[in-house]
Order: sequence, then structure tokens, then C-alpha cells
Amino acid sequence: MHWPISTSSFFAPESTRSSDTADALLKRLNLNDPAAAAFLRTDANAQLILAGRAGKTVTAEASDSQQLLKLSMRWPTDDEALFKRLIIERSANGLGGFSSRVETAPYTSSARLASGSIQTSLFAATDDARIPDSVSVQLAEIFSSDIDFRRALRKGDRFNVVYETLEADGETLRTGRVLSAEFVNAGKSYEAMWFQSPGQDAAGAPHKGGYYTLDGQSLRRAYLSSPVEFSRVSSGFSMRFHPVLQKWRAHLGTDFAATTGTPARTVGDGVVEFAGVQNGYGNVVFIKHRNNHETVYAHLSKISVQRGQTVSQGQTVGLVGSTGWATGPHLHFEFRVNGTQQDPMNIAKQSETIQLSTAALPLFRQLAAGVRNQLQAAATISQTRAE
Repeated sequence: MHWPISTSSFFAPESTRSSDTADALLKRLNLNDPAAAAFLRTDANAQLILAGRAGKTVTAEASDSQQLLKLSMRWPTDDEALFKRLIIERSANGLGGFSSRVETAPYTSSARLASGSIQTSLFAATDDARIPDSVSVQLAEIFSSDIDFRRALRKGDRFNVVYETLEADGETLRTGRVLSAEFVNAGKSYEAMWFQSPGQDAAGAPHKGGYYTLDGQSLRRAYLSSPVEFSRVSSGFSMRFHPVLQKWRAHLGTDFAATTGTPARTVGDGVVEFAGVQNGYGNVVFIKHRNNHETVYAHLSKISVQRGQTVSQGQTVGLVGSTGWATGPHLHFEFRVNGTQQDPMNIAKQSETIQLSTAALPLFRQLAAGVRNQLQAAATISQTRAE
């Protein structure tokens, strides 16, 4: 497109601030253009720039006389495959008018390799490696049946990870899923890769993807090891000083520290046996599973299910709270077998897995060979950094 207003140059992206006005943003972009500022203040599409949360990335193209020629901004949508793009352009006739439009476009996906070593905690290690928290959470979820990330991490444990980044016109807008990972805990190595069998199931829907060991064993088990998504702080299955009864007693369950309103999820398929208020438990949900297994979710601020309801693994049954004998917000969780409390981590480890179909094995093995090479490449990142 021909621009009559001298030559143009691009400016480095600038992030919006909560205190921004149209004039302030343009000033940081080194622009002196009252007409552009007026357009940003009045155009419905342009107002998306300063509306809502701060931290949006804006890129400008300007003339030598510091007038705006083109401004663009991208942001994620609820659809994980698509982003939105706002474009504001000065009219080609050079009379000072502007136009705006909002487009929808697909992300470009790319893989990023990273590695780290545990010194204090998983989140500290991933922070040091500049790995997003969403990847940290996925790592903990993937290996949760084999590694207790709340109690069993050791200094010197290490991990390599390949994860997806979703980019919009070269700008990373969101982190996708972990594609493959290796975690070495107490000298033992655990590996995982994402795999989705080609084709469709009996109902005509695409097969669901999942994580598998590199020899084809599914990492999805009948029970999750945690009723809340991995958090930075929680107490384990142990003896503790009861804060309300003020005496030592066996703490026959696990307390998961979480903020009020955090979703509490059922660890396995089952039927709601009780949903209501019960003495020290406060708002509590009991779920009956097969083989005389039962789980308990206590101190909830809100109950999201009702008695007799069928629930599936990972479904939200309530929100974390501090009802009953609780001194602060957390989820008290119990796993009972024939009425006797058991360590939920051990139950998750012992629960059966879902196997990969024979028909999918050839493709899986072909992909697994490439995954091994990627994880080896990721491992060299920490070696290079250490040197």
C-alpha cells in the first residue's frame, strides 16, 4: 500500500498499562499524532486496546514525522486454536482519517525445549528456567501417579520438557500442552509423551489423546492422585497437631492448601453418596467408587453436585473453603477402602492404567523415537547453561 506521508518505520512492541490513556500510549510509541489519539478514544474497535486488563502488546508503524500509519494488537480467544487481531490504519489518501477492523486467525504452533534442576521446589526450578507456570502444573499432573510433587522431590532432581507455544504473527500469546517430558526423581527416570490415535471411535468422534510412557503404557489411571490441580503449598498424609481439638492425633487424610473458590475435583468415576453439611467436615461430598472405594471432599465453600449424581474423573464437585473445623481455606481429602482411610498417593499408583490399542502401536513407536531425540536435545540446554 502506498503511504503519502513520507517513509515509515516500525517500533518495538509496547505493553499497555492500567493507567494508560490514548495520548500516553502513543507518546511511549514516540508518536505525536492528535488525530490518531482522537480515533483511539472514539472508535469502538480501537477502545479494545485500553479496555480490560493491562499488558496487551501493541505494535505501531509510523512516518518520519511521527504520525501513525498502522497500529496492531493481538489477543487470545476462548478457542485455543484461534486469536483475534486488531488493525488500525491511516487512510491511503493521506487526509488523516483512520479505519479499524478486527480479524480472527489461527495460531502458528511451535515446540520449545527446556530443562531444569530442583534446588528447592518445582516452581522455583521452572521459574529459573523461564518455563511458564502452566507447564509446571502440567508436569506435575502428568507424573502425579509416580511422583509425589508435594513431598518426594529432592535437591538434584531434574527434568527435560518439550512444550507447545502458540504464536500470533510471531508473538507468543499462550502456552499449549506439554508434548513430551522426562523427570528424574531420586535417581529414577520417568518419561511421557502426548499421543492421539488416528481415526475415530465407535461414535464417530476423534480418539481422545493422552500421555503415555515411551514404551506405550498409558499414564492415565483409574484415580488421580490429587483432588485439586497442583498447588505450591499443601500438607501431606501424616501425623499433625489438630488446630481445633488442640491435641495430637492421626491425620487420616491429606490437606491440600488452596485459596477459597479453587475447584475440587473427583479423583475417579463414581456416584455421589452424600452432599451436605456434616459436623467437623463442614460442607462435604462423599463419592462411592467401585471395589468398595470411597472419597471424601471436606470444608467446601460451595457444593456443586447432589446425592445420587454420577460423576466422572476430574469433574468439579465443589469449591475449596474453610467450613467446619477448618482454621483456613484448604481441601481435606480422604480415600477409604472398605471404610479404612488410605494414602491417596499410594492408591493412585496402584490403580490400573488404560492401554494403547494394538493398531496404534506402529505409529506410536515411530513418534516415540523422535521424542527420545527431542528430550536428549532438551537435556543439553541445562548442560550448556551449567558450563
